[in-house]
Amino acid sequence: MPVNQKVILNAVREVKEKSKKRNFTQSVELIINLKDIDMKSPEGRIRQQIELPHQISEKPNKICVIASGELALKAKRAKADRVIERGELEGLAGKKKELRRLGNEYDFFLVEAPLMPTVGKILGPVLGPRGKMPIPVPPTADIAAMLKKYRKMIMVRMRNQPVIQCRVGTEKMPDEEIAANIQAVLNALEGKLKRGIKNIKSTYIKTSMSAPVKIQV
Repeated sequence: MPVNQKVILNAVREVKEKSKKRNFTQSVELIINLKDIDMKSPEGRIRQQIELPHQISEKPNKICVIASGELALKAKRAKADRVIERGELEGLAGKKKELRRLGNEYDFFLVEAPLMPTVGKILGPVLGPRGKMPIPVPPTADIAAMLKKYRKMIMVRMRNQPVIQCRVGTEKMPDEEIAANIQAVLNALEGKLKRGIKNIKSTYIKTSMSAPVKIQV
């Protein structure tokens, strides 16, 4: 059962009112505390990509495309944040500092399917611990459409505690867009959890520097 959109919208407005202005654009973060979760079961190892209805402005996802030939050219035309071709990829092998920087800088890695084994060997040890496993892309894929999709994507993960925290917007985004993004996350989790929304103990939103505001789920 979806949370009332008006309830979410009111919480967004409240957190914006309570948040002091800073000299940077603050993120809006969603915090979900879960209950009755067996952390050793599959439901206790939530790791899910969720496409938000609205791109997070000011701080959109940075996407690295690893491809060759025509797909690499299309990715450049579509303004991927970075395109790495086979030669450059192979040249990164063993360069731990550069690989760590790469793993930290980009949110998603779209990889032409034939290059997946090479990417796994070179980048796997860096991306795995960061939860940024490469996403295979067919050589004939519409890379522009995929870039648009992944700019609105977030990764939701539950680690050692029954808590999920993710970014759903920035303070400059319209209240309605932030509320729609929050609703999308709650809907996705409801479908993933064994007891749906009954597994949600409490839900809060906050800006980067503000106190949390509770959403009555």
